[in-house]
Amino acid sequence: MLAIRAISSPARRQCSASVSRAVASLPVQRQRFYSSQQDRVAQFNGEKDSNGNYTVSLIEGDGIGPEISQSIKDIFAAAKTPIVWEPVDVSPVVKAGKTAIPDAAIESIRRNKVALKGPLATPIGKGHVSLNLTLRRTFNLFANLRPCRSIAGYKTPYDNVDTILIRENTEGEYSGIEHVVVDGVVQSIKLITRRASERVLRFAFQHAEEIGRKKVCVVHKATIMKMSDGLFLKVARQVAQDFPDVEFDAELLDNTCLKMVTNPVPYNDKILVMPNLYGDILSDMCAGLIGGLGLTPSGNIGDECSIFEAVHGSAPDIAGKGLANPTALLLSSMMMLKHMGLSDYAERIEKATFDTLAEGQALTGDLGGKAKTHEYAAAIISKL
Repeated sequence: MLAIRAISSPARRQCSASVSRAVASLPVQRQRFYSSQQDRVAQFNGEKDSNGNYTVSLIEGDGIGPEISQSIKDIFAAAKTPIVWEPVDVSPVVKAGKTAIPDAAIESIRRNKVALKGPLATPIGKGHVSLNLTLRRTFNLFANLRPCRSIAGYKTPYDNVDTILIRENTEGEYSGIEHVVVDGVVQSIKLITRRASERVLRFAFQHAEEIGRKKVCVVHKATIMKMSDGLFLKVARQVAQDFPDVEFDAELLDNTCLKMVTNPVPYNDKILVMPNLYGDILSDMCAGLIGGLGLTPSGNIGDECSIFEAVHGSAPDIAGKGLANPTALLLSSMMMLKHMGLSDYAERIEKATFDTLAEGQALTGDLGGKAKTHEYAAAIISKL
């Protein structure tokens, strides 16, 4: 007992200092409280140029990123979307001993309010920290929006999947608060705040209203983490009172996983919203239901700006060979267009994409075909 007491006080002080530093580093100046249902979360407020076009920051990414980005540019040009691309380089730089995004890239994304991002490689166990995580923290992208929808022409064990997950993107187990208590003992802090919880929950209810979903379901483990997940759940019940036309539900994470892999269709009328770690795992699980990350779009949503991305890897082994599948990045760009209020263009390109996939004549190798990346894009363009 004496040995335990001897280390407990310094450990508590170290823990308290770590949490204090983490909370102090949160970009509070760009966070705000939402007072009512009418106070919209994460609205796009970009402006058109003199030619009627919006400028979008384009992060082509690593590996296959430039190839699939070119496909998106070709398809957008053929569809005459009012978009001008501004290429940006996010190669990491070090500022005050921490990995950061170059100032020019930050200025571009903040100015344009929206970006499209290809896959970025992250070193495993060494090198710079994840650029994806750095981007989310830099721009305070508090919600990750991940729809997973079955695609005609690509058969999986599950039919008619149409799930939508919203993941809190800034805290939880990914707050980055870790330290060594004593040799062989490491402590990692799960941080949950009322402000971040309310923000992502309000976004979930508003998104449900916008797309006509009838229910919002909070996925949690408040039975075990009574204070952290308990706070998230408590805030959810409070926010739900501002949305009387949307039914509120809550479900334990393990139950959700079991029921989804048994039969995901009952979740087609819901939006699932959850803390960070659960969303990371569950969104990839849902991607597996429809065929993988190569068919799954993603959007990181913030009040200041939003970044839409392909969440699959950079696939350096096939880079430059014309074998890459651009579907995930293309569907992410459709989410981007809808976020920008350009739904007519999005729906037109989306229909051409799904018709091409259903036809099955010009698919890339991962989809069971033999087409090159540019041939698949050309097939989509032919249907515009």
